[in-house]
Amino acid sequence: MSNAIRKQKGFTLLELLVVIMIVGILSGLGFSQFTKMVEKSRVAEAKMTLGNIRTSQRGYFLDNYAYSSDMDMVGGNAPTSCASTHYFSYSISSATAADFTVLATRCTDASGKYPPGDTAYTVSMNSTGDFGGSAGYY
Repeated sequence: MSNAIRKQKGFTLLELLVVIMIVGILSGLGFSQFTKMVEKSRVAEAKMTLGNIRTSQRGYFLDNYAYSSDMDMVGGNAPTSCASTHYFSYSISSATAADFTVLATRCTDASGKYPPGDTAYTVSMNSTGDFGGSAGYY
């Protein structure tokens, strides 16, 4: 009679599997959000460099009454191709006498700063300082 009243202690295998699955799903969601935040922080490099190029373009405009389409004239130390010091490569996508757009393209190969991006995306800035881009990180 005392054996029937005694309760079992411990967890069943099914309960352990359910807990492991829940922890796995939550960690998967957390990791994907973490990688998005890390990539968003790398965009800070692009925003800072694009701002520096914009400042140089404005100075060039004061001297020449037009914006430059030559990165050597206004780019400073911004790389025009993927380099091991930057996550992005930079270019001037359009420049006229009245407006310009500077573009940062995420490096996806090993020639850029480690780790390379999974997908190429762009961050852009125009002469008024407005950001745009193709991935939504801006």
